[in-house]
Amino acid sequence: MNNPSQEKSLKIFSEGILLVITLLWGATFVIVKESLREISSTLFLTMRFGLASLILLTLMILRKRKFERRTLIPGIFLGVLLFLIFLTQTIGLKYTTATNSGFITGSSVVMVPFFQLLIQKRRPTRGPVIGSVLVFIGILFLSGGGNTISSFLRQFGSNFNLGDALTLICAIVCAIHIVYIGLYSAHYDNWNLLLIQILVVAVLSFLTALFFSGIKIEPLHMNFSKYLIFGILYTSIFTTLVTIGLQTKYQRNISPSQAGIIYSFEPIFAAIFAFFLLNEKISMFGFGGCALIFLGLLVSMLLDPDISSEVEMNG
Repeated sequence: MNNPSQEKSLKIFSEGILLVITLLWGATFVIVKESLREISSTLFLTMRFGLASLILLTLMILRKRKFERRTLIPGIFLGVLLFLIFLTQTIGLKYTTATNSGFITGSSVVMVPFFQLLIQKRRPTRGPVIGSVLVFIGILFLSGGGNTISSFLRQFGSNFNLGDALTLICAIVCAIHIVYIGLYSAHYDNWNLLLIQILVVAVLSFLTALFFSGIKIEPLHMNFSKYLIFGILYTSIFTTLVTIGLQTKYQRNISPSQAGIIYSFEPIFAAIFAFFLLNEKISMFGFGGCALIFLGLLVSMLLDPDISSEVEMNG
């Protein structure tokens, strides 16, 4: 029988790890947007995930990790979802701001409880549902802009473009991926799941790059620069290997809905990085949205039945 205090510590530690993952993701919007000045989006994904695959494969060989065939199907499925997430998000970043991309991607949090109900036939608890609603309202505030109610209503939705639409698709698939990561990571080897996922993304990105180039949607181009090299290395190591590896290992210790709430901090981090590095501004309503997202995280945790029962037991 597991020690309740150990389970609580593991859960809190896992939540901290997911918050670090979210911070790393937040910086990615700025880095990728700037990198896409030098390279076509699908070729960037090919190099990002191709390099990550080579590094991980080398690590697995050195650590003598065995390949488990039973992880092939779930790994491929997760890889296809991951490919759709990064394809729509990366192409979307060519047409929208880094701040908007972060905000819209963060809207996946409100979708997680509903996909959890559809996929796992498991009703989310009260805390994550209330928290998701608060986060969703916060994201609306962030994306609306303006410093007064009239300017907020006037600007809201008026600048929605192709990049925003692609990023919204990214958010939907992201919510599905969060649920399935929680479902599969508890039953399959993390190393194998991670390797198959990023290999699938690398292969599909390469094929898509050739297809897009062939039909003249996006000609292949690349201009090697110091920033592009930095962008490829950062995204390959930190926001592919490190983040997906940690997500696969630690997300299973908390509910998908609660994980989604933590990931909702991504647009806040993205906005902060975009403000300092790209000079993208945050409105008064944007700051209010940040506060609502933070409140949503607190509500999700404080109204979580596992934490509440532990508090009662220790009180």
